[in-house]
Amino acid sequence: MSTTRATFDRQLLGLRDDVLILGSMVDKAIDRSVEALKRRDRNESEIIISDDFKINRKRFEIEEKCLLLLATQQPIASDLRVIAAALNIITDLERMGDHAEGLAKINLLMGNEPPLKPLVDIPHMADKARDMLKRSLDAFVARNAEAARALADEDDEVDALYNRVYKDLLEYMIKDPSTIQRATYLLWAAHNLERIADRVTNICERIVFMVTGRMEETNVSKY
Repeated sequence: MSTTRATFDRQLLGLRDDVLILGSMVDKAIDRSVEALKRRDRNESEIIISDDFKINRKRFEIEEKCLLLLATQQPIASDLRVIAAALNIITDLERMGDHAEGLAKINLLMGNEPPLKPLVDIPHMADKARDMLKRSLDAFVARNAEAARALADEDDEVDALYNRVYKDLLEYMIKDPSTIQRATYLLWAAHNLERIADRVTNICERIVFMVTGRMEETNVSKY
């Protein structure tokens, strides 16, 4: 192996590690934002909002590295797919961070109002979305297209949970119009988590492309 190729391989490994670091930052932001919502911890939500710039900064740092690799190296087709996949994956990760920030903002909007109901399905949605995120990054590292395809199908589970939350909260609003604002905030929270899971399916599609060179829609939701 030439020195140039060995150097490039190390740079690609570094790129992979950076993507994993960003993924870990986003995962922690999701976890913290849902926990803050459960505890109605306004101070924690404010910290999450102020920390979002760290996720954005990391995304731009990785993007610059990708562009530098494209400009200074001579990547073959498979290398190009890795870099292209990384560019798309970090965009979806950064958007997931925005959704976590959105959850924190919802907690602040709720103010001191009493909770409408105990949070059960929303934390369950968060757990499922986070698990999907972690496993999608595992598939990225392993370059496992089959795992990515199978994982994308699990998005339907999150959609089903979202529909359950929606119907449950709609019943509250119909029975007691005074609950509309509080129910709406919880709907927004659930929607943010549903979007996080959707973005995991985007990551899965990029993994399939990276491995096979084919763009595929990995999940056509039943919901």
